[in-house]
Amino acid sequence: MRHRSGPTRRVIRQAGFGVVSVAEFATLARPYANAAFDVAKSAGRLDEWSRGLNLLALASEDSTLQTVIALPMTTAPEKAHKLIELFRDELSDPVRQFVHVLAENKRLSLLAEITTQFEVRRAEEARTLDVEVTTAVPLSDAEQIRFQEILERRFEQQINLTTGVDETVIGGAHIRAGDTVIDGSLRGRLAKLGEAFARS
Repeated sequence: MRHRSGPTRRVIRQAGFGVVSVAEFATLARPYANAAFDVAKSAGRLDEWSRGLNLLALASEDSTLQTVIALPMTTAPEKAHKLIELFRDELSDPVRQFVHVLAENKRLSLLAEITTQFEVRRAEEARTLDVEVTTAVPLSDAEQIRFQEILERRFEQQINLTTGVDETVIGGAHIRAGDTVIDGSLRGRLAKLGEAFARS
């Protein structure tokens, strides 16, 4: 009689973790990848973090270094120092601090997966445009959806829409998309008209 086996669970073995599933490994890495991305984005240093993380990820996959990371007698600061010293001036201070955080939390083995997830978010960010829409009264959910659809067609990008309220906006809306400003409010049109009269 043939026995039907259940679904196969892919597993990987990493220093410090024993055998875990791919999904579990990704879950462990996610908060660190998200934290690194958020810090890099807020500082406007995504490229710098990307270079540093990719160097570290490459080094972390070396079998000799994996053995050092797994040694229980090696302290967390020592592990972080050994990894950082491989690249010396090629890592920024924030990235170096991140390595120390990973070492303290025994998560250096996650570097390759953290880097992969960081790069996924970086690619998504490159395809997303932050847009702020300001109106005199709050937009309804339906109006926000409509604005997003129109703007995504206009800019041919995914839109991260935020809304604001300014009672001095008379009719229409004031839209800021990256370096582009679209003033469709009556106040904006009146201001332009005033400038035209001033120049005449």
